[in-house]
Amino acid sequence: MSDTVQVDITLLGGGIAGLWSAATLTRQGYSVALIESRAIGGIQTVASQGIIHGGTKYALRGNLNESARAIAEMPGIWRACLVGDGPLDLRQVRVLAQHQHLWSTDNLISQLAGFFAGKAMRSRMRPIEGPSRPAPFDAPGFHGRLYQLDEPVLDIPSLIRELAGQIRERILLVPPGGLTLNPATPRTLTVDSGGERVTLESQRIILTAGKGNADLLQQLGRQHPAMQLRPLHMLILQGQLPPLYAHCLGAQANPRLTITSYPLPDGEQVWYIGGQLAENGVALSAERQIEMAQQELRTTMPWIDFSSVRWRSLMIERAEPRIASGLRPDSCYLHSDREIITAWPTKLAFAPRLASEITELLQSQGVKPAAPQPEILQRLPKPPLAQPPWQEQSG
Repeated sequence: MSDTVQVDITLLGGGIAGLWSAATLTRQGYSVALIESRAIGGIQTVASQGIIHGGTKYALRGNLNESARAIAEMPGIWRACLVGDGPLDLRQVRVLAQHQHLWSTDNLISQLAGFFAGKAMRSRMRPIEGPSRPAPFDAPGFHGRLYQLDEPVLDIPSLIRELAGQIRERILLVPPGGLTLNPATPRTLTVDSGGERVTLESQRIILTAGKGNADLLQQLGRQHPAMQLRPLHMLILQGQLPPLYAHCLGAQANPRLTITSYPLPDGEQVWYIGGQLAENGVALSAERQIEMAQQELRTTMPWIDFSSVRWRSLMIERAEPRIASGLRPDSCYLHSDREIITAWPTKLAFAPRLASEITELLQSQGVKPAAPQPEILQRLPKPPLAQPPWQEQSG
């Protein structure tokens, strides 16, 4: 036997899409259940670099493509939330850097990429010259160009903690195998959470599980929307390093390197490195990818001594809707199939837009707040918060 309760919306997946959407729907009066099978922050969210992109890196060839246009307003929305004036209150979220930097080496192609980015994104970036340059670009060995980007970088663990805290009583830990879906009655699902079975009857089910959406759609008897995975081979450096939040321009449209850093209690810094390096290295072993990264840093930052840092690599997969020819989506993605809504933010920065589109879709379908928040959800087990990859690996 199981208790049967009504809830307006059930979301499956506790990454940034599920957290932001659940918090938004809660503020709009909907009763909500958010189901997570492992840890809040999941796999993709906690492994992100925390960058609130504004589109600069999409304009490195001098034109504003659809990706740049779609994401341009996101930093402003997030900044409003960070001071308590946005759609969600994120004043307790730690901001690691108010701005990013973009640097070019003294290579001619890299310099030209910086020039074209500056023309296309003039209102969102400014050059930094000579004595105004921050570390590590204030060193005599730096001979490139430096720009400041109006794109903040957030501490992802604090973001996860804050969003989860706003909806804690609505979150359920349902271990793998504890969720029962029925294609014939998709709005009714049964969960076994810590030995207590509960049947949830919802007006809508929203899939926000990232890579897990594919399996959930299969369980629900759906073949669409299709998903694609974009693997990345990230690098993690730890040691006595300067704080750095920057993109290095290269010959390709994608930044050669994208580096964010995280301060540790003992005074060391973690550098978390993505960009073209991470995309090019997906077929490489960890040892070979580290070798490639060491070579890249010697080439792009020759004035820094990396001899004493500790290296690791990390394979991650970004889940997205399938696009023709495997191209990246320009914006967040939402698909409605009667009672089932499938959502991918595609980027951390798009979480507010995705939640807004979800609420607009529900309103267009006549889905209004109806059921009270079930008290039984308060006493069911809650998932832990996901840990950043450098803490997991050093565990």
